Amino acid sequence: MMDIDLHLLDDFQRDLPLVPQPFAAMGARLGVTEAEVIARLRHLHQAGRIARVGATCRPNTAGASTLAALSAPEGRIEEVAAIVGAEPGVNHSYLRENAWNIWFVATAPDQAALAESLSRIEAASGLNVLSLPLVRAFNIDLGFPLEGPRRSMGLDRPADEGAIRPGDREIMQALSSGLALVPHPFAALARDLGRDEAAIIARIEALSQARILTRVGVIVRHRALGWRENAMVTWRLPEAEIEDAGRALAGLPGVTLCYQRRTVPGLWDWPLFCMIHARSREEALATLDCARALPQLHEVPHQVLFSTRCFRQRGALIADAPPPRKGRAA
Repeated sequence: MMDIDLHLLDDFQRDLPLVPQPFAAMGARLGVTEAEVIARLRHLHQAGRIARVGATCRPNTAGASTLAALSAPEGRIEEVAAIVGAEPGVNHSYLRENAWNIWFVATAPDQAALAESLSRIEAASGLNVLSLPLVRAFNIDLGFPLEGPRRSMGLDRPADEGAIRPGDREIMQALSSGLALVPHPFAALARDLGRDEAAIIARIEALSQARILTRVGVIVRHRALGWRENAMVTWRLPEAEIEDAGRALAGLPGVTLCYQRRTVPGLWDWPLFCMIHARSREEALATLDCARALPQLHEVPHQVLFSTRCFRQRGALIADAPPPRKGRAA
């Protein structure tokens, strides 16, 4: 990659300039033209190194979501993964090293639509879906630095769900799909939605301040950038100990996500989750060793589910009908 690419990927994973010409503002900071920023972002998208320029939305605020899993027989993995991927609301899907081997994030405009989506997957696959809704987020910001030493992502700030206004869901869906890579992307979005450009920018800023939008910027594809190991580590510990353990995990360099999810008696009794993204399995396991050494997690039972394949990675489904746009990075 060109040096400009590295800066675009690492410097703008969050805090996209919320101005009428954001790519010109990015170029001014990097010492290049607006046209070059747009050209490089288009190239990175076409090369599969970025998913979009847009935003990530906090789970279960404007829409509904859950982490789910299936136990697919070895000979049916491709078939079952295709069934999961056929659902419009499935935005992430991975094969992981576990008896529950196909994991996915299902999203929908509301809980009823989410339940219908999971039911369709069960009916088409003939397999039970393990659904593990989010209970508490300690850190859900995946925008970790791509260069330099690992550092703590810190604790997440709670969302102000009262900040959501009528019309925000359509804006969030557009940002989840990706802004158009044109000089005036917010004006293009405003035309699509029949809104005013300044009003669109103001709502994005308000939703970001309220932590409804967890990041607004360049959404990268980590695996394509050399971060090939993705370990989901789950921990079994009593409810009373989860908060202290989650806070400690979220502050550990190398831990990229941390949250509590609902358990399912008899099927899944691992309530605390963390993600470790690394360049190698050895690096991921070294981070896990640091996690295991935390006083809050000393000798706590855990399991490691490395991903071995990514089937799908795209933005969440928040609104019923995302507006069609030409030239966006989706």
